[in-house]
Amino acid sequence: MNVLLIWPKFEDHLFWRIDCALNILKRKNDHPPLGLITVAAMLPGNWRKRLVDANIADLAEKDIQWADIAFISAYYVQKDSARRLMLRCKSAGLEVVAGGPLFNWEHDQFDKIDYIVLNEAELTLPLFLKDFERGIAKRIYNTNSFANLKDTPVPLFELLELNQYACMNIQFSRGCPFDCEFCSISSLFGRRYRHKSSGQIIAELDKLYNLGWKGLIYFADDNFIGNKKYLKSSLLPEIINWRNDKKGFIFQTEASIDLAEDPQLIDLMVKSGFDSVTFGIESVNKNSLAEIKKSQNLNRDLMESVKRTQRAGLEVVGSFIVGFDNDTPEIFHQQRDFIQKCGIVQACVSILNAYPGTRLYERLKTDRRVARRTPGKRQAGETNILPKMGNETLQAGFSKLLNDLYSPSEYCERVRVFLQETKDPTIKISPLVYGPFVFLRLLVHLAFRQKDKKHYWELMFWTIRNHPKMLSKVLKFTIFGHHFQKFAESCAFRQKSKR
Repeated sequence: MNVLLIWPKFEDHLFWRIDCALNILKRKNDHPPLGLITVAAMLPGNWRKRLVDANIADLAEKDIQWADIAFISAYYVQKDSARRLMLRCKSAGLEVVAGGPLFNWEHDQFDKIDYIVLNEAELTLPLFLKDFERGIAKRIYNTNSFANLKDTPVPLFELLELNQYACMNIQFSRGCPFDCEFCSISSLFGRRYRHKSSGQIIAELDKLYNLGWKGLIYFADDNFIGNKKYLKSSLLPEIINWRNDKKGFIFQTEASIDLAEDPQLIDLMVKSGFDSVTFGIESVNKNSLAEIKKSQNLNRDLMESVKRTQRAGLEVVGSFIVGFDNDTPEIFHQQRDFIQKCGIVQACVSILNAYPGTRLYERLKTDRRVARRTPGKRQAGETNILPKMGNETLQAGFSKLLNDLYSPSEYCERVRVFLQETKDPTIKISPLVYGPFVFLRLLVHLAFRQKDKKHYWELMFWTIRNHPKMLSKVLKFTIFGHHFQKFAESCAFRQKSKR
């Protein structure tokens, strides 16, 4: 059996898809399709597998002709690409199996798909495979249970073109104990925190190392610190021991902001090689946090939590949302002021959307405030809800906020604030970590940049004088800064073109 595994294209210009930076890095995609290569590892060993990441190369006719069956997974933002690729496979006579977040929520809109395997593949995929081999497969496989991650195999990283990615992903855990109203995690993976063993993670790291990967690895967890005791006693000490004789590995992840209250855990993360953590801060408006049941962010000094984490050696990447019912037009200035004072260099700001399956969606649907089922391009200023402050006010404020945050002067100032707050890295990374040619391309890029080169050159020389050990970090910020600026400008252009 020849199996074609398809990862659709991200067609929207997204904040996290560092398109401009990828051009400098000479990479085609930022992250690999971790779920799809994990599913590949669950398929029978005698099945031949071929992965097509449409963000790297178009799906070729020879791939379709080679295959006996196609497996496709996708997020919401890949919906249009997923539909086109699915139809191509169907027109060539292939049966199609689909799974992943998009199909969990909208499988009723894909009536031409032969088989839909929902929820966690560790539970539903074996049922499908058993029936498929007997010729009695049903169209939909579903479950209300959650998987034991001890049963999750090592992903087939060997299916990837490693040199086409800026980062590799692994996953330690699923589930989040919190239940934020707007978040789809609890409906997809539940509130019970489940994790792999330390041995499983070391096996995945070993595989990537043996395949020749050196560089950034992102722990794609819903909340990495859901079991602090196990992290301290087992996983992090094991990672520290594993990387003793290995260079070039940097880890990043996502966690709840209560990490700031555990200096021992932060210290172990830093010693393990983590250099940044993403916090879902969402809003500085406490009424908005209460509105969406973001309890973990209430009754704490958010700015101090950020700075405490930075001082311990972790960069804080911040996720922010505007457009809550309790937001007023003042929220845009408040968010900007907080981000600048904290020195959150990478601040992802998006407009509130209601995703099917979330409590927010059900509440607003009851209030007749869901304009359409499909969420908008939230990081580009679109929403599928009717905001209380008015859509025009929301979009105008969002666009101005992005352009303020990612103007070269304010962006570079945030870098300085961060560098003055944090400590020198425990893990030494050469400025040439991305490769000498990338370093040269960056310098050429800066030399010929018209609008913002002055601010970035000043930042580079200021870093060399005051924080030379952070030069590699600032090089990354410089590469990303160009992307964020272009992203903000594209959002502003979209807003103007709609008027």
